[in-house]
Amino acid sequence: MQSSLYVNLSAQVALEKRLNATANNVANMATSGFRAEETKFSALLAQATKGTVAFVGSGDTFLSRASGPITRTDSPLDVAIQGDAWLGVGGPSGPVYTRDGRLTMDATGQLRTLTGQPVLDPGGSSLLLDPQQGPPTIGRDGTIYQGTNQVGALGLYILDKKGTLTRAPGNAVTSSLPVRPVQDFTGIGVLQGHVEGSNVNPIMEMTKLVTIQRAFESAATATAEAESSLLSAVKSLSPQGG
Repeated sequence: MQSSLYVNLSAQVALEKRLNATANNVANMATSGFRAEETKFSALLAQATKGTVAFVGSGDTFLSRASGPITRTDSPLDVAIQGDAWLGVGGPSGPVYTRDGRLTMDATGQLRTLTGQPVLDPGGSSLLLDPQQGPPTIGRDGTIYQGTNQVGALGLYILDKKGTLTRAPGNAVTSSLPVRPVQDFTGIGVLQGHVEGSNVNPIMEMTKLVTIQRAFESAATATAEAESSLLSAVKSLSPQGG
């Protein structure tokens, strides 16, 4: 069997994976705090009878940590995280972390995300405000005040850059390595009345879609040509009348 068939097939599998990631990015261009998914490729070397053949790896995906644009909303329950930190919220099986700072306060005063997840303090406990005291004031270090009373603080956490981020429910992520609460607010802070947008670059993602489509078409054409060549070789080598 011609190795080119397998090489072209591996390319198509990798391109499909990249297409799915790019399409998901485009669909979430307007999602606050969304982290774009990127794909990295590597060549897989296999020893053939007459040399080494390089196959395309299926492609490892990872979540971009780049910041998105910050927009002013003037809503006291909107917060944007500046710097390399994440907001801690409750997940199905433990804390998860998000850059989507669109918060709400329910009838009991519990601070939640738009998807209903409880917002956590630096110790990992849920934040409870007084719904009778009106909107809170949130400082740069995440400290929450209602009037002159400090009622809590937003839990901001550092996610190790060596860790692998995995998507979690509610536009959040988990990390493969332990996280730690922010203690030094130099270069890190909370901006009340603002939200961070998606870090997807619309122009780049649309360009990727066109490029991927053309590359997939080229790989499909190469596969068809390899199959045609193989079929011709089989016919030529077949016994006459066989």
